[in-house]
Amino acid sequence: MTNEKKTASKKRAVKKTPADFAPEKGAQKPAKRPGTKKPAAKKAAKKPKEKLRIVALGGLDEIGRNLTVIEYGKEMLIFDCGLGFPDDDMLGVDLVIPDFTYIRENRDKLRALFLTHGHEDHIGALPYFLRDFHVPVYGTKLTLGILENKLPEHRLEVKPDLNCISAGERITTGSFEVEAIRVNHSIPDSLAFAVRTPAGTVVLTGDFKIDLTPIDGEMTDLTRFGEIGREGVKVLLCESTNAERAGYTPSERTVGRALEEIFHGCKKRVVIATFSSNVHRVQQIIDTSVRYGRKVAVMGRSMTNILSAARELGYIRIPEGVLIDVEEMRAYRPGQITLITTGSQGEPMSALSRMAFGSHTQVSLGVDDLVVISANPIPGNDRAVGRIINELLRNHVNVVYSSVADVHVSGHACQEEIRTVMALLKPKYLIPVHGEYKHRAQTKLIGTSLGIPEKNIPLLDIGQVVEVSDKEIKVIETAPAGKLLVDGSGVGDVGAVVLRDRRALSQEGLVAVVIAADIKEGYLMAEPEIATRGFVYVKESQDLIDEMRYLVRDVADDYLFNSRRIDENELKNKVRDELSRFLFSKTRRRPVVLPIVIRV
Repeated sequence: MTNEKKTASKKRAVKKTPADFAPEKGAQKPAKRPGTKKPAAKKAAKKPKEKLRIVALGGLDEIGRNLTVIEYGKEMLIFDCGLGFPDDDMLGVDLVIPDFTYIRENRDKLRALFLTHGHEDHIGALPYFLRDFHVPVYGTKLTLGILENKLPEHRLEVKPDLNCISAGERITTGSFEVEAIRVNHSIPDSLAFAVRTPAGTVVLTGDFKIDLTPIDGEMTDLTRFGEIGREGVKVLLCESTNAERAGYTPSERTVGRALEEIFHGCKKRVVIATFSSNVHRVQQIIDTSVRYGRKVAVMGRSMTNILSAARELGYIRIPEGVLIDVEEMRAYRPGQITLITTGSQGEPMSALSRMAFGSHTQVSLGVDDLVVISANPIPGNDRAVGRIINELLRNHVNVVYSSVADVHVSGHACQEEIRTVMALLKPKYLIPVHGEYKHRAQTKLIGTSLGIPEKNIPLLDIGQVVEVSDKEIKVIETAPAGKLLVDGSGVGDVGAVVLRDRRALSQEGLVAVVIAADIKEGYLMAEPEIATRGFVYVKESQDLIDEMRYLVRDVADDYLFNSRRIDENELKNKVRDELSRFLFSKTRRRPVVLPIVIRV
């Protein structure tokens, strides 16, 4: 190597200092290449100081009673507070509401309650809740309007703290920030919620669907879901009602087209039964009636109340002179009238049911009527709806329902809509809610198909408290989460024992035994009296009644004569036990035996 080359090599090997790279004074800085960005220094993620916990006190393995609790440390939020309807074996029960024991035990943590929308299975139990808890309640204008219509009949001692919010608003309370997100459903003003906590973001979809042509022009905010998904979602609580159905839920406008076909050329009175809360459906019925020159009457308490609230708040538009009272229908020909009514679920005391069975005092149905049932039966109501349809057809009334025409579309997301929302949110953990076990199991399959690990998708039971961390989601305890039964004005006073007695009374009947005795002296004052209800017909079973009387007399005499200390309850128990055994041996039936001791 020549000396020149050696010198050049040494020059290249000289180590440069940072000062050598500094630009000369006055020199122009080189322009940055487009798209380049100085890498930010990675910050160590702070571990949350407290635990994030979630518990559903309703809405699992059932359609209804929705109530979800989210806790972070010593703070708690509630989402929805809905009611359910009684099972067939809950004789005499009017409503079923969640058990508030867990909330009562943690009332010091409670910060606020948020409502997704105004359906009964999401707000119906709130009046009962507000009897015991005074807490800020947040909901949209229509949701609170429907709620306020319900509250006066409950006569609350303390005026509730109701706060109106809109989609896009954020509410900060304690460690929580709650963002309201617009979604489509079968009622306007429906929301999903993104709940930001120091331990991560929880998203509750509420009831939703993706309607590309909604009646009010407001689509589910998929853009916002995508943005929140990019921020990071720890837990998604996703509704599951229609998770078994493939594809997409049809748009509400589908019903409008079906109504056009029904009204076109129809000379009959059109009676349409639908959910009172389906404001968009009611609006379409009114709009179609107006186009065909019909007057509109409304029947049913809930329908009247919700229509009044929706009209007052601007969610329903009715031209002047279109709405008439039910009594005024007589002044018009059948082809000039549309009657909107409740009873789409076959409720025995609903307006449609009473009209169908001829017990309604104002309206009777016949050959000049066309009845449209614009709703699908909720699981369990199929037989009741079927009875009404059969009775109407038997009376020569034309009936159109969802099995024969597109007169109903669901307000709940089908598989592809659920998949879309999951894909946008990209949750770490998924909790399927709002559905029976089969619905939630299907939602789990959708989640696993998108890459969410199976262990990250728990199928919870009501009351199971899950704790969420970066590593896992696990059940740590079970909260009290039974069903509170509402019977008349009583809440919780009808329990398992009362229901058992009601079932026995309905199936086996009642035997009442009246014993007149001198307890002090210890002898009977008269022959025992026997009365039965729903057990046997006395005139045709006189021999059995006589045998029962002789048995009761012998048991009572023996007890009164031989007991040193006479206990009235013990006497009743002995008579009940002996008579029950005797009746079962004779009839193979177990009626309720009710001994009554009269002191003489």
